[in-house]
Amino acid sequence: MKKKTTGLTLCALLLAITFPAEAQQKANVPRIGFLSATRPSPDQEAFQAGLRVLGYTEGKNIIVEYRYAEGVAEQLSNLAAELVRAKVDLIVVTGVPGAHAAKNTTKTIPIVMTNVGDPVGEGLVANLAHPGGNITGLSTLTPGLGGKQVELVKQAFPTLSRVAVLWHPSIISNTLSLGEVKAGAAALKMTVQPLELRTRDDLELAFSSMEKTRGSALIVLRGPITFSRRAEIVNLAIKRRLPAIYSDKDFVDADGLMSYGPSYFDLLRRAATYVDKILKGAKPGDLPVEQPTKFEFVINLKTAKQIGLMIPPSVLYRADKVIK
Repeated sequence: MKKKTTGLTLCALLLAITFPAEAQQKANVPRIGFLSATRPSPDQEAFQAGLRVLGYTEGKNIIVEYRYAEGVAEQLSNLAAELVRAKVDLIVVTGVPGAHAAKNTTKTIPIVMTNVGDPVGEGLVANLAHPGGNITGLSTLTPGLGGKQVELVKQAFPTLSRVAVLWHPSIISNTLSLGEVKAGAAALKMTVQPLELRTRDDLELAFSSMEKTRGSALIVLRGPITFSRRAEIVNLAIKRRLPAIYSDKDFVDADGLMSYGPSYFDLLRRAATYVDKILKGAKPGDLPVEQPTKFEFVINLKTAKQIGLMIPPSVLYRADKVIK
């Protein structure tokens, strides 16, 4: 009887030691919030790839709470508040509206932003070298991008004389890019037709305006509305046989004709390095905001054939990827 009692006591002691240890280990697993304007999110896949490279396994040594605004920017503030209530250790956020929502929601939880065109101009950080506050990350600010897009369109289709631009006036980087498009177009003796996309309902109106003015080509600048409705935008461009160039390859993956811009996959992958540094004790305000280092020029020949366009070999040769 004594041996039995001793055995039960030993088991109870082991359980008492094991359970608190397991609970403490689980409590020490960092919890990350991931806030995106759209679902499904290629950004999420890139971020997960970056975590894996750094040795993080979701559910094991890191927990990620995902929140999606489903293309409705007004939901971002509510979702950011949800993440704060979930007591996450850090928030990763994509896009300008999401970055503002996160920053306005918390002044203490570290924030890693991505896919933000002009963080200084948007008032998100004091400067790129020393952001200050609780936010840092990666910018898509790429001087000359708009001019390069016009140049590629003109080289691919030399007879073009007009280009329409889908843009959002409240996104500072869109305003900067539009200015670059205008400068590049002027040098090439092309006319620019800016088409504001303030709400989701403006899309049909924009394409109707292009038909009335017989726009010859289309440039689509990246923003929450254009990205969340990329499949619809691509289909409208194909339907009207418009030569179109987009700001990232996700549009070409959705059957868009061409894209030129920073690799958003690379930016989100690099966001994981900020997470790693902050979890190891770095302060976000001391981590410089980085700019793109990788750019992609992608052409979809299937779409070119579908709308009856021929792209010169000299332009195809410059592409990083050609979809056949």
